[in-house]
Amino acid sequence: MPPIAKLTKAQRKHIPPAWELVEGRDAIARAFRFADFSAAFAFMTRVALLAEKHDHHPEWSNVYNRVDVVLSTHDARGLTQRDLDMALAIDKLVGNAPMGDAGS
Repeated sequence: MPPIAKLTKAQRKHIPPAWELVEGRDAIARAFRFADFSAAFAFMTRVALLAEKHDHHPEWSNVYNRVDVVLSTHDARGLTQRDLDMALAIDKLVGNAPMGDAGS
């Protein structure tokens, strides 16, 4: 299998607006806030199913109603198109989800 290409400078301009570059890493991150723990856990379950389908798994943490997600392609040691695609898919999941502040 050919190596996965890291994003070019031009491609990095297409990082979804709600996502931010992670300082000190070639990764993007977004924090999500939900109404309560159950809503946050339901979101994580939906993302887990999505990650399995895309065979691209996030780094994440959860404390009560907050879920922090970091995306980076470990095989490429940095950001790839797979990360942008996953970020957009996650954004689509929360587009209609009932939650509190979806931003960071």
